[in-house]
Amino acid sequence: MLAAAAMAAAGPDELWWDEPEASRSANEQLGVAVIGVRGRGNTHLGFFAGRRDTRVLYVCDVDSRVGTSRVAQVAKRQGGQTPALATDMRRALDDPRVDIVSIALPHHWQALAAIWAIQAGKDVYVERPISHNVQEGRCVVAAARRHRRICQAGLQARSNPGVRDAIRYVRGGNIGRVTLARAICYRQRQAAGPRGLYIVPQHIDYDLWLGPAATAPLTRPRFHHDWHWQWPYGSGELGHQAISPLDLCRWGLGLSTISRQVVSWGGRFAWNDCAQTTNTQVTWHDFGDKSILVETRGLPSERYRHVQVGVIWEGSDGYVVLTSHDHGVAFDRAGRTLRQFRGSGGSAGHFCNFLQAVRRRSCRELNADIEEGHVTSSLVHLANLSYRLGHRTALADFRPQLDYELAQLGHAPRHELLTDALERTLRHLRDNGVDLQSASLRWGAHLTCDPVTERIENHQQANSLLTRAYREPFIVPAAGDV
Repeated sequence: MLAAAAMAAAGPDELWWDEPEASRSANEQLGVAVIGVRGRGNTHLGFFAGRRDTRVLYVCDVDSRVGTSRVAQVAKRQGGQTPALATDMRRALDDPRVDIVSIALPHHWQALAAIWAIQAGKDVYVERPISHNVQEGRCVVAAARRHRRICQAGLQARSNPGVRDAIRYVRGGNIGRVTLARAICYRQRQAAGPRGLYIVPQHIDYDLWLGPAATAPLTRPRFHHDWHWQWPYGSGELGHQAISPLDLCRWGLGLSTISRQVVSWGGRFAWNDCAQTTNTQVTWHDFGDKSILVETRGLPSERYRHVQVGVIWEGSDGYVVLTSHDHGVAFDRAGRTLRQFRGSGGSAGHFCNFLQAVRRRSCRELNADIEEGHVTSSLVHLANLSYRLGHRTALADFRPQLDYELAQLGHAPRHELLTDALERTLRHLRDNGVDLQSASLRWGAHLTCDPVTERIENHQQANSLLTRAYREPFIVPAAGDV
């Protein structure tokens, strides 16, 4: 892993980019396979099937009902050129006509699908998070470098002109020295449905859906989407929605590695459902002289500084707020507006940026090279590791618990930051009818990390969970074997 990390550290330089027009030459048409087409993958199809310079050759999905519907839609967009429907993605990967593989799968499948495609000689676009654990993400990076393939992570906001303008502003010193960024994700959800055993729909190949995960019965009533909230397959709200503002926090602070320390606390409150992940979680990532604080909430919540899902960079002379991927505002310390940032087209622009890099055979032109996707995805996985390896603490006793833990860490501003986050979390839970006297919250393990080796220095069990046991034949190879 150390060698692979060192190789990737010398990866692409940042490139500011303006969207090019699509090629009009039929001779330059690229063959595309889209893997996973129900949700985000449908957006992939809409982009690639609507251009002159790309043609969707394969629609790949383990759900034959969804796949059949998408084939008909793509054929219509392509003027009658009907793509093949493949339940098993390996059929598409074996076809030499396929130049590009675009992936939007459950998180436990993302890395292996990307590695298989890279090994088959394809360029890859893979949604975020690009992995289900830290080590397999590093393996995707190693595969892309070894096979010299173009691999873009689906961090679409990095191609949004307004976001890029805001990042320039933050990194240009316009709000002074910036040491803290906040990722806010207050996305109201509904309960996932009752616990139990459920029958897999006949039109789904469940063995292929499980892939690298262990053989297990279906334990959620809604097959699609609710896998996000079960640990063997998803990454919770952190990996589903909060990963995008987290990525922008890291980019704005100029951070290129995983954090040195991480601690995460939270729980699942008010609902008694089949889900395992949190609906309330706070994570602190320490990078030495800079920090990222991530807050996710699934219960009804007031905005924080007008942000429901977005980013706040706090500087010595002011702060910048992104309330969406299309709008942001810079303020001075007195709250007076300094500048506004506006832009759109991040998703389409991100695909266009990928195609430009593919045609020029340069990963340096990517706005979200796979290394960027790996580092941000790893921050998600480390936060969830901290939470899962923690211990239960009664909410009534949580303030002294926090004081004790922070005393071990030192640094007064850090103490103030996390104490404020705790107070607001408790107020949020109380506003949602949670009995603070009887409820408990999990205080995560304090993990100390080596940003170079991407190992955890102080927790042996956490190190063992940087990867997982894989099910034959869906084995994610080691970084040195890709």
